[in-house]
Amino acid sequence: MAWLSRPLTLVGLVILAHGCYSAYEHTLLASTSVQHSASASAAALPLDIYIETIAATFMICLGLVLGSGAPEPIQWHTWAGKIEREADSKSSQTGDADKEALGNPFNALEARSGFINIHQLRSDFVKYTQQLNK
Repeated sequence: MAWLSRPLTLVGLVILAHGCYSAYEHTLLASTSVQHSASASAAALPLDIYIETIAATFMICLGLVLGSGAPEPIQWHTWAGKIEREADSKSSQTGDADKEALGNPFNALEARSGFINIHQLRSDFVKYTQQLNK
């Protein structure tokens, strides 16, 4: 469906531009008209301009959705697994020197020291003090 998305989006943009120009011309003619009455209904846009604009917007949205690629996985482990598999295939082609650069992008974050676990430190301290008291 990718071949259909660009022409559909282009046609929708042309129709939307025509609808905007038609609305501009209608308001310009309604404001300069000698027979213009004071009521607001005289300057209201015709129904065909509304329909043209809505149809063009729908065509543009449909063309953009059809032209979008496959969605990426939302779950982190699926995404990271995909990147690591790609890195493995690239490292087998180029050698293992670049494996660290091509692999998991969060290696630096996973290798850093973590946050202090106060509960674990407290339990270690209690065990330590119990050993001293024995």
